[in-house]
Amino acid sequence: MGSASNGSVRSLPEHVRFAIVGSGFAGIGCGIRLKQEGENDFVILERADDVGGTWRDNTYPGCACDVPSHLYSFSFEPNPNWSRTFSPQPEIWEYLRHCTKKYGVEPHIRFNHAVTEAAWDEEAEVWRLDTEHGSLTADFLIAGVGPLSDPRLPDIPGIESFEGRIFHTARWDHDYDLSGKRVAVIGTGASSIQVVPQIQPLVKRLHVFQRTAPWIVPQRDRRLSKLEKRLYRLFPPAQLAMRAAIYWMRELFVIGFMHPREGGVNEKLAHTHLQRQVKDPELRAKLTPNYRMGCKRVLISDTYYPALQQPNAEVVTDGIAEIKPHSIVTADGEEREVDAIILGTGFHVTDMPVAEYVKGRGGRTMADMWQGSPQAYLGSTVAGFPNLFFLVGPNTGLGHNSIVFMIESQLNYLAEGLQHMKARGADVFEVREDVQERFNGRLQKQLEGTVWNSGGCASWYLDENGKNTTIWPGFTWPYRQQTRHFNPADYALTARRRAPQPVAA
Repeated sequence: MGSASNGSVRSLPEHVRFAIVGSGFAGIGCGIRLKQEGENDFVILERADDVGGTWRDNTYPGCACDVPSHLYSFSFEPNPNWSRTFSPQPEIWEYLRHCTKKYGVEPHIRFNHAVTEAAWDEEAEVWRLDTEHGSLTADFLIAGVGPLSDPRLPDIPGIESFEGRIFHTARWDHDYDLSGKRVAVIGTGASSIQVVPQIQPLVKRLHVFQRTAPWIVPQRDRRLSKLEKRLYRLFPPAQLAMRAAIYWMRELFVIGFMHPREGGVNEKLAHTHLQRQVKDPELRAKLTPNYRMGCKRVLISDTYYPALQQPNAEVVTDGIAEIKPHSIVTADGEEREVDAIILGTGFHVTDMPVAEYVKGRGGRTMADMWQGSPQAYLGSTVAGFPNLFFLVGPNTGLGHNSIVFMIESQLNYLAEGLQHMKARGADVFEVREDVQERFNGRLQKQLEGTVWNSGGCASWYLDENGKNTTIWPGFTWPYRQQTRHFNPADYALTARRRAPQPVAA
């Protein structure tokens, strides 16, 4: 798939009703929902040459979802063909391509169209978008860029002097053969936990540089049997029932995060997992977290700990002082020669790049408005940015359940909002500033005392001001309830002052 992959770039219309940025779960889901609502005048602007977002970009060995497959899919399009309980990356990517084709979204996508600026035109009351291959205007701008899309590179002295191969897990270099090489992995987050067991048997020497030990629980991944797949194909309600059961089980997991004193059971499970798999007391001490479970993302693996105990692997807990052309030097002065460095250093989440190029009223960028602390109403709409809708916006991230559930909740809210606008003859919506402030005040209060805010770690959930602008503070079902109904009183709904531009055929 990917009509632009042969080098041709499809032209842009002059004007559309909806411009969607990004073609991951959020962007594709939005395109499908708009079509279901009878809205066909939209484009999806995608910077790459295929759909998939995170699941297109992350092709590192072992890449898989850490949410069970049945839950990590659209509710209206269950997939009876998952091969495992936790889907590998190629299957999730293929699932998104399948949805794109099945629901007729493909013709709306413009590949290789990175958006360089999106500005609200106060006079014409439309969004003006510039892309790498032309410009267009849109009545509505929908940002489905996702928080895990732009890799974060570490600021380590001398990193630019390294003469070996260096790459981020999200930009895996498949042309580089790791066999027999001395390899450093920097970071011990979700991608590193999956990469390490895959590459350890190949490399000559593996140095895993760990700043803080992650909490790891058993994965219990298994193959789905032919019988299960057949049942799900012939009787889809069986798969939906399994999905519901998994959803509610995972909802219970969050209680220990909301009320850290109740989190002992989960922590005990993780400690037992570590003790069973790591017998060496010295290594076990290195791998024991010194903060409350859930403060950082909880990871799942049955293979990470065993990989670290192989003769060619070591865990380095001393901080990195500098990187030289052929080596890494730690704070204790020890120098390790390496041929390749793999960066498992995460993404720009609270400092999302989209904030730099989206301009609202008065030409102010979102970054200017936010001052380092992103905020929105219901993670979806932002005061000062009319007709802008965020998917997976501030404080919609999860540490326990499926983000696809949150995306579908937001799409329900968007669809109902559009119906209200139609009924009232409104062309422009903008959330009231006092409504946004009140919502975020309550939300930040709910986060106080939770493990995400006070678990004793420095995580990517917290922004540069120390504020948690990433995580939804608790169960996801209340979010579904809050987004089920669009309250017009929360918004200024107005008719356009001037006649809209004709839509290009």
